[in-house]
Formats: sequence, C-alpha cells, structure tokens
Amino acid sequence: MNTELLLLYGSILAVVGILLSKAGFRLGIPTLLLFLGVGVLASRMGYIEFDDPVTAQTVGTIALTVILFSGGLDTDFREIKPVLLSGSILATLGVVGTAALMGGFIYFVSYATGLEGFTLPEALLLGSIMSSTDSASVFSILRSKDVHLKHNLKPLLEFESGSNDPMAYMLTIILVQMIQSGEVSVWHGILQFVVQFALGALIGYGLGRASVWLINKVNLPSGALYPVLLLAVSGFVFGLSYIVGGNGYLAVYISGLVIGNSRVVHRKSTAKFLEGFTWLCQLIMFLTLGLLVNVDGLARAFVPGLFVALFLIFVARPVVNTLCLLPFWKKFTFRGIAYANWVGLRGAVPIIFATYPWVAGLPYSGVFFNIVFVVTLLSLLIQGSTVPWMAKILGVVDTNVSKKVFTEVNLPEQIKSTISEMIVSTSMIEKSNKLMDLNIPPHTLAILVQRKGSFFIPRGDTELAEGDHVLVISDDADALVQAYEELGIQTYSLDANT
Repeated sequence: MNTELLLLYGSILAVVGILLSKAGFRLGIPTLLLFLGVGVLASRMGYIEFDDPVTAQTVGTIALTVILFSGGLDTDFREIKPVLLSGSILATLGVVGTAALMGGFIYFVSYATGLEGFTLPEALLLGSIMSSTDSASVFSILRSKDVHLKHNLKPLLEFESGSNDPMAYMLTIILVQMIQSGEVSVWHGILQFVVQFALGALIGYGLGRASVWLINKVNLPSGALYPVLLLAVSGFVFGLSYIVGGNGYLAVYISGLVIGNSRVVHRKSTAKFLEGFTWLCQLIMFLTLGLLVNVDGLARAFVPGLFVALFLIFVARPVVNTLCLLPFWKKFTFRGIAYANWVGLRGAVPIIFATYPWVAGLPYSGVFFNIVFVVTLLSLLIQGSTVPWMAKILGVVDTNVSKKVFTEVNLPEQIKSTISEMIVSTSMIEKSNKLMDLNIPPHTLAILVQRKGSFFIPRGDTELAEGDHVLVISDDADALVQAYEELGIQTYSLDANT
C-alpha cells in the first residue's frame, strides 16, 4: 500500500475509533478495546494489509515509552509514597508469582490434554507475557471514569501498572533466550534481574534530575519546544538504558516521576501537549496491534484463550495479589484488596511482549500471540467495563470526595506559587467556621469561594460552610499540605505552577 492510501485509511480508522469511543464511554466499554476492534475489523475487511511483527513491536515500544514517561509525569509522589512498598511488591513479586502460577496452569492443561504440548519453559513464557497489568489501560480507565477510591487504591493501582512492565519484560526476554539456547541458568537470570533493575533505576533517576536542570536552564525561544524536548528526553533515557544493559521501561517511568515532581518551566502547557500525544500513541498502538491479528487464528485460539483468561482473572491474579497485599490488609481492607485484584487489566503491553517470541522465531509463537490477544480482549471487556460498578459493589468508592470546581486556573510561569482547591468538611469547622481562624501557614491567601453554584471573594471574617470550595494560593506547598492534614481535609489538589 502506498503512503497516500495508508494516510487516508489510517486517518479514517482513527476518526472512527475516536467517534466510537464516545458511544463506548456511555455504554461502559473501554475506549482502548474499541481501538483494538477497529484495527481487527479493518484487517479482516482488507483495507490495510499488515503482517509485520517487527514493525508492530517497534511501534508498541515507542508508544509504551511515551505512555510510561507521561504516566510518571502525571504521578504525584506524595500520593504514591504511602503505597510505595506495597506497590513495589505487586510490581515485582506479584508479577513473578502470576507468571509462575499462569505457567503452571498452562503447562498442566497443555500436558493433560495434549492439544499443544507446550514445554515448561514455553508455558512459563506465555505466563510471563501476560503477567503484568497494562499501564495504558489502567491509566485511561481509572482517570476517564473519574472514580474516587478509598484507602489509596487509585495510586496503588496506577503505580503498580506503571512499574510492573519491567519485570514482565525481563521475564519474557530471559525465557526467550533460554528457549533459543536450550540452557536454563537460574543464577544468570537472577543476575540479569539485578543488573537491569539497578541500571534502569540509576539511569532513570540521574537523567531525570539532569533533565530538570536542562529544562530550567535552556531558555528555548518558544514554549512549544519544551514538550518536544521532553519527548526527546524520554527516548534518550530508554535508548541509553537499553545500550548499557538496563531496563528502559523502568528508566523512563522513573525519569518521568522525577521530572513530574520537580519545579520545571512551562509545566502546564507541556502537560496538555503530552496528554494529547499520549492518547495518540495509545490509539496508534492499539490500531497497529489490531491490524496484526489474523482473525482465523484468533478464532482457533478463542477456547484456550477463554480458559486462560478466566484462570488469570478469577484465580491467578486474586491469589497472588492477595498474598502480596495481605501484610497491608489493615491499610487497604479486604474489600480494597478484592478491588485491587479485579483491576488487573491486560492491554497492549502483553500483546507487544507476545511479538518477542514471534520475532525470535520460536515454536508456537503464533499460538502465543493469538491466545494473548484473546485474553486481552476478555480482560478489557470483563474487567475494564466493570471498574466503576465493582467499586460500588465492594464499597470502596469515596463518596466524601467532591469534584474539583477550579479546574482551569493558571498562573504565569514566573510566579513561584502553588494553587490548590480546599473543600470544607464538617470536622474542619467544628471549632470555628471563620476563615481567619483556620490554621493555615503564612504567605497563604484564600482568593475565591464557590458555594452552591455561586462565587464570591472571601474576607477574614467570612463564615465557611460544609461543601464550600475555596481557591487557595500559597508560597509554601509543603506547609500547606501539612495544614490540610491537620485540618482533616480528606482530599486536596495541589497544582504547582513550576
């Protein structure tokens, strides 16, 4: 197909996917599932012929690099700090446990039925490919559904999905190498784990700090160049980490986390650009992977894929995650752990990882790809479409959280202040409901109040009421956070302008 027709058909597919996403949102169908479906349908109807796993893998790797980097930029370290230990356990031991349990199940079924006759390393490889949750799916669904969760569940799930891809990637690569060479060295695999994680973390943090300095010092002639600079940074971080033997996915996520929690110029305009660009990457990635699918092979893989998906959703993920989170049950509660078990969405990441044995020419690689695709479709359909409903069923929705009112308040980049929205609660005004009696830090000013749809400028003697939304500006973000915690405010949104 020539370039002109590729652009024509590609743009048509993108527009169709975007328009369908509006209807899908109302029906509770995940947007990314629709993009996959559009790609599969286009492939089936012959509009675009695509059968190149190498190109698909390249597209997926580039898109995933941007998605993980953007996810790190959007993650507030203050939110993930309470779940850092539990999330790290899920992202490492949780992935290994899921891969082992899935591999054991696949090997047992394969051996017992004799349908495919996978060897144990091949079964473990298939389990490893599906062992991590998908950051693109989790980020987009949790954020687009605007579900407020109790017990720090949202930062836990987003941190897990953003940081567990490296472990699944390493398991996949090591098992591919083992099957190719026919040698199994546990100690060599453990050494690779340690080296890749250590180098990835060091490079991600170091280049993240260096990027903060560069962004603030370079003084580019146009603000539109800063998002481009950040995209170049993400590619450089991934590429350098890969060259020196580190894990690129971990490196880009950590570098994004470092930059996103630092003071950088043009942060707001950069965030807006990257949000749209990340959606574009997700769209292209899911469409590409959908085009790669052979529908006839997909149909043959449906039954085994269905059994694997049901085991993953209802056995492997719940068992492994419950064991990982059991030491933290007082923090999350058993209902919270059950919800975390349910939001184990699979998406583009397992499909991308399924191209590695295909490119390597391993036996059953086509079967692997089709099974993984079926599992992804079922995961997005069963789990992705029930995220808000399951939260209500399990009682983990935080009904005390109000939606933000002041969403488009911006300060000039040169002002080194923080804007936040304070939602007044009953406990906050028990002793006094006057604004001047609140224990807020110096150099902090309440500049606007929204009450039942009306707005007014407050004074020191203004009496606050439960449910008021107060727009606050401060020169000391840390002191303001501490004051909010002492006042018993359950939710607050800080928007550092630098």
